[in-house]
Amino acid sequence: MALREVRTEGDPVLTKECKKITKMTPRTEELIDDMLETMYEYNGCGLAASQVGILRQLVVIDVDDGNQYVLINPEIVEKSGEETDYEGCLSVPGMRGKVTRAGKVKVRALDRSMEPIEIEAEGLLARCLQHEIDHIHGHLYTELVEGELLSADEMPEEEEPEEFLPESGEEA
Repeated sequence: MALREVRTEGDPVLTKECKKITKMTPRTEELIDDMLETMYEYNGCGLAASQVGILRQLVVIDVDDGNQYVLINPEIVEKSGEETDYEGCLSVPGMRGKVTRAGKVKVRALDRSMEPIEIEAEGLLARCLQHEIDHIHGHLYTELVEGELLSADEMPEEEEPEEFLPESGEEA
């Protein structure tokens, strides 16, 4: 396993549509392991392959719910409700922005074994799924921010979302 360089806003790779993965290869296995290691090293709760410069539909997520998610070719098949909260991103280090997303989602994908899976999620996991799936379609959360981006220092204490603090790459 190895740490990968996290691409930051302004890098053209982050605006590109990613290609579907059609079969599991040793190279894809290595990418998954590297992405997990990179996500944990930078205290993120999700990471898309495009964020490490690989244009493939692959995301990894760990929101401390007891599960580690590896999602290949994920797609949102249902959305409902609405929630507004602050988000951060490893590709936009040190910044936060208020974003409205669906409160509940259903996602279909392939797991690491290339077996079909379906995830129904709400709360932080739903937000993270939407955020990471946006990445594989060339979109950053900054396109959805309501108001201005704020640095961690500018965030009002009462509104500082603990679950997104690690996204800045800093220790929580």
